[in-house]
Amino acid sequence: MAAIRERLIKVYGEETAGKYTEIIETMINNAQKKQKEQKKVKWDEKDVVLITYGDQIYKTGEKTLKTFDDFSEKYFKNVFELVHFLPFFPYSSDDGFSVIDYKKIHENMGDWADIEKIRKNFRLMFDFVCNHISAKSEWFQEYLKCNPEYDNFFIAIDKNTDLSLVTRPRTLPLLSEFDTACGKKYIWTTFSDDQIDLNFENPEVLIKMLDVLLFYLEKGADWIRLDAVGFMWKEAGTTCIHHEKTHEIIKLFRDAAEQTAPGTVIITETNVPHKDNISYFGNGRDEAQMVYQFPLPPLVIYTFMHGDSSAISRWASNLEVPGDEVTYFNFLASHDGIGINPVRGIIEEEEILEMVRNLEKEGALVSYKKNTDGTLSPYEINSSYINAVSRKNDTDEMKTGKFLNAQAVLLAFKGVPAIYVHSILGSENYYEGVKITGMNRTINREKLEYGKITSELENKNGIRSRIYNRLKELIKARKTEKSFNPDAEQIIQNFGSEVFSFIRISVDKEEKILIINNISDKEITLKIPYEIKRTVIAENSLTDENHIRLASYGFTWLEIK
Repeated sequence: MAAIRERLIKVYGEETAGKYTEIIETMINNAQKKQKEQKKVKWDEKDVVLITYGDQIYKTGEKTLKTFDDFSEKYFKNVFELVHFLPFFPYSSDDGFSVIDYKKIHENMGDWADIEKIRKNFRLMFDFVCNHISAKSEWFQEYLKCNPEYDNFFIAIDKNTDLSLVTRPRTLPLLSEFDTACGKKYIWTTFSDDQIDLNFENPEVLIKMLDVLLFYLEKGADWIRLDAVGFMWKEAGTTCIHHEKTHEIIKLFRDAAEQTAPGTVIITETNVPHKDNISYFGNGRDEAQMVYQFPLPPLVIYTFMHGDSSAISRWASNLEVPGDEVTYFNFLASHDGIGINPVRGIIEEEEILEMVRNLEKEGALVSYKKNTDGTLSPYEINSSYINAVSRKNDTDEMKTGKFLNAQAVLLAFKGVPAIYVHSILGSENYYEGVKITGMNRTINREKLEYGKITSELENKNGIRSRIYNRLKELIKARKTEKSFNPDAEQIIQNFGSEVFSFIRISVDKEEKILIINNISDKEITLKIPYEIKRTVIAENSLTDENHIRLASYGFTWLEIK
């Protein structure tokens, strides 16, 4: 408990730390007794994650977790090792990210018994929405009644306070007006007036949220995603993002999780420039075990748009992690849009804006953020990933080729790959949903009816079927190669700007795999300066001794000596 006490001293001071260390020790001791089984100690090449909503697949009259279980038994079992369920709790907005009750399952989805059943086929990753809670939650409703138990659970502040330095992810007001039993108050709401920021300056809030974290471990969470965690500590006169006390609280969460359930992985979600994002690794042993690889999605799009691998190769050549206890959580698509901020500093600003303009012409939507000087700048691209890497007039064959090439980069790249459900199911832009909700992000959040989606997946000539079956084979191939262990070395190769290539070397140095992706619309022939032992994957490519011919957007994985 010494480490936790030190964290508490840094956040709250010596006196408060003494009181709350004992409380946390008791909580951890009780939580240890509720652990049902030992967790996997370390990630490996088999760990491929599916990202999905708990109500992603539905049948009329059936709880959606039951429907997901049936669907996954047929389509996802033995493909994915882990399922990342986005918030499946009762919520009031933002497709789950405005949590009403952290410990209940949404009544339309099912109950904890359904989660337990899904755990028989997959390890699980839960979302911990730790920065904010729903305005409809009991906590906030009691606060509005001026219940002293919830006093200082939220941040009331003078509306005239200078908050101009605060980093904003949205264009909505930072403060929202509420009528309470004690009078009118202006409450801190980083994301919306239905998502009320929690006040971690009050140690009772930390205890409440630590209790939630330990509850998730009791319910079988192997990995925990800390949503929007960079905004957790507020201090007027600062940017309020990446605050040193936020880092200490994350370290405390990790300490508590490791003591309660060794093998638990903490993953931070911070959609920010790369240098800030990787700060959540801490020293490589004391903070998050994984951080989201946010530059990868926009970089891959930029690379395909220009048919030029120079930027992504340069970035990847300098990619490091501080030790073998941490790695990257790689993804291309998610429930959110494709963030722009993470490539600022990697790509020139004018090139970023040009990419955004080109994507808009191709049908993507764009969301904006407010800067500290009051101006607006692009914050994220809203599009399905297949539409983002292809063009309107591409044939289904061309769309499939580009998309699978992008997914092949993801699956081979150093780190743990996570694939969004709409990616493996070949979903395209859902404009009808945007019209219904008025939210740009709905473009990639369509809910799918069980009968319709299974029928489309069984249609061998359809784009969904082609993407699903080929991507499934790529995932299975990755899982058999120890060179794709997240800890395996990665060395970027230079075969010209029209090719993105790298070598992965297994931890024991016994296996090397050369990955070659033609990211252009031309056929390319390359002479490979390595002896080829075998072909692992060949997609629109042909190997003849040490010569490789790749059709447009073809790719190959080769074991070499």
